[in-house]
Amino acid sequence: MFKNILVPTDGSALSRKAVKKAAIFAKKMGAKITGFHVAPAYRYNVYADYVPANFMLPQEFAARTKKVAQGHLDVVKKAAAEAGISCACYYATSDFPADAIVKAAKQYKCDAIFMASHGRTGLSRLLLGSEATKVLTHSRIPVLVYR
Repeated sequence: MFKNILVPTDGSALSRKAVKKAAIFAKKMGAKITGFHVAPAYRYNVYADYVPANFMLPQEFAARTKKVAQGHLDVVKKAAAEAGISCACYYATSDFPADAIVKAAKQYKCDAIFMASHGRTGLSRLLLGSEATKVLTHSRIPVLVYR
């Protein structure tokens, strides 16, 4: 049924659980998984005479982003290896994770997305929104949500 399942991860405990379940699901479907992580985009935040103490050059930010992404994606690789399935992993930077996930699914020719939902409710859902809901709304392929 599915051949290539995109598995976005943010590195949270719930996301790690979803990764393991996605690998098991993919094994049953005879599919491979494509791990994907979205990191925040670089922001240049220097103001006139003020340079924040945590200022990072773009090269430093890129190196740190890559290191963090690789750590999250290693969890995907490990789950795929344990399930005995094929896996490729990628990451991107964006201030809009849901859009990056939908774009990645198309770019890497995925036919489904398997992702976690933190299940935010109330004010936090209103203010932060739900990336899973945004992906569900904008994706043209099936989205399986793990809660």
